[in-house]
Amino acid sequence: MTKPKLQTIFEPGRGYSKEDWDAVSDNPEWTEEDFRNARPFAEVFPDLAESIRRSRGRPALDNPKKQVTLRLDSDVVARFRAGGPGWQSRINDILRKAAGLPK
Repeated sequence: MTKPKLQTIFEPGRGYSKEDWDAVSDNPEWTEEDFRNARPFAEVFPDLAESIRRSRGRPALDNPKKQVTLRLDSDVVARFRAGGPGWQSRINDILRKAAGLPK
């Protein structure tokens, strides 16, 4: 079954009048006055604009992790992976301890 084509212009003989079409228009044409009076969203709704801008993504971390490339012996990696999920975090914990850094 195909969707009916969305009508963007008035076509007579479809069960409604031109007046009906104009009365229910979802997006009427802008006038020059509309363009002159237009203001940015952030200016009209500053609190809402700030909450939208602020709420995107996860919160920033105080000490974000850095991605590095590190070559390790395959048997070392296999031993940590055998411990299941979280093996990279376990390596990180062991390196912190070896470097004398607090957890």
